[in-house]
Amino acid sequence: FTPHAVSKIMARCLVSEAVDNVSIYDPSAGSGTLLMNLAHVIGEENCSVYSQDISQKSSNLLRLNLILNGLVHSIPNIVKGNTISEPFHREQGELRKFDYIVSNPPFKLDFSDYRDHLDTRANSDRFFAGIPKVPNKKKDSMAIYLLFIQHIMHSLSDKGKAAIVVPTGFITAQSGIDKKIRQKLVQEKMLAGVVSMPSNIFATTGTNVSILFLDKENKDEVIFIDASGLGETVKEGKNQRTILSAEEENKIISVFTKKESIDNFSIAVSREQIIEKNFSFSAGQYFE
Repeated sequence: FTPHAVSKIMARCLVSEAVDNVSIYDPSAGSGTLLMNLAHVIGEENCSVYSQDISQKSSNLLRLNLILNGLVHSIPNIVKGNTISEPFHREQGELRKFDYIVSNPPFKLDFSDYRDHLDTRANSDRFFAGIPKVPNKKKDSMAIYLLFIQHIMHSLSDKGKAAIVVPTGFITAQSGIDKKIRQKLVQEKMLAGVVSMPSNIFATTGTNVSILFLDKENKDEVIFIDASGLGETVKEGKNQRTILSAEEENKIISVFTKKESIDNFSIAVSREQIIEKNFSFSAGQYFE
């Protein structure tokens, strides 16, 4: 379940101007919270929704969501299945490319039954940075989200944009698949920005998260925002959760859209600066 603030920030930072007749996609859609928010910002009549999710129950809920939100025309595009090992949506035999992709993928999952089948020539383009290893002791902590990021990069149209929730560790890891992905995002001019969220923004996980924004048409600076100091902590049962006010959400969206630099909050940087900093996507590393 993605908190409202996160879905709103993802949708509003992705779509800052009117668009028409676009495709939107979530490769790990759940019941479709992110897709519904995005469709609402674009206009339900201006987009077609596509999704895949491993859970039949979630896929049924998403179909219901489409009916409730005036998106009945997209019901045939909602598919139950394993996106990583058997991506469904295709055009002329190739994987389909989408205009907008949103995703809050699972971070860790036991993928040991499928992992070795992914290592094929057919997948070498899609998983260019590599396939994470299955840890011996804790099979269920394989970093599956790294495959989702690569799948999303592969699934973007020439003008495509994406917003992906990632563990904050991804934005600074100094080696391995994480770093290879970040290098490609910078070198191929696909990175639009990163927003590091406050801790406990998800009540269900203690993992700190950031939102990674991609834009195949971003030719200018990249915006990094450190929103970790925002929000108010409230107690929900045994868990603590951080809630952003509407003003705070709007501040993040406005700063992102205008690529505004604010002391100790946000900074717009060039690709050269990112390369100098060893491809770090952490705003704090660029502040004075």
